[in-house]
Amino acid sequence: MAPEKAGKEDWFSKLDAELEKKTMAVSRDRDELHMQKTNINKMLIEDLWNILNRFSKIGVNMTMEPTYSTFFAFEKDTFPEKWSFRGDVDFECVNNLQLIDRSQVQGRMGDSLKVWHYSAESTPRVRIVFDYCEGEHYYKYAGWKRIFGQFVLFDSELATADGERMHEILRDVIVAWYESHLRNNRDILISHLKESYEKGETFTE
Repeated sequence: MAPEKAGKEDWFSKLDAELEKKTMAVSRDRDELHMQKTNINKMLIEDLWNILNRFSKIGVNMTMEPTYSTFFAFEKDTFPEKWSFRGDVDFECVNNLQLIDRSQVQGRMGDSLKVWHYSAESTPRVRIVFDYCEGEHYYKYAGWKRIFGQFVLFDSELATADGERMHEILRDVIVAWYESHLRNNRDILISHLKESYEKGETFTE
């Protein structure tokens, strides 16, 4: 083999090894991120389902979106206590979750805990917010619209999202939400959110 050809092959073999190393590293990072998203989604889906059922014990009507049947399989006559995650669900593809208060009193209809995955500067992130109805306004060309406010409860890069921190925040908000229903006083919840969390966007529906 000519020295020049041998030198070119030696150069490419080094480049090829470097590219293979980079391929493996990126693949490992991607797999870890996918697993992180799957685990967080499973955790939050289970949390929302348990919260929904706890509120139902005091007569509070809530719904979960996507609906629970998207994620859970129930044994015969065991609804809602005994369930398992369905094997045909790709939890890594779940980008939005909601727990919505359907109560017809004190303007609660639409109060909701929301989770969504999004990307900022090509970095996957996860955010938890609480949306609440602030009232209604009449718009000349659109008619009556409900005005919603929002509080940002949690926002983090997906790779470093802390499940324990999420649970701390959820516990804090759910206790206030639950008490507000027990005392039939929605202001308990709204005041707590205003005192404890950053104000998000305002929008109409």
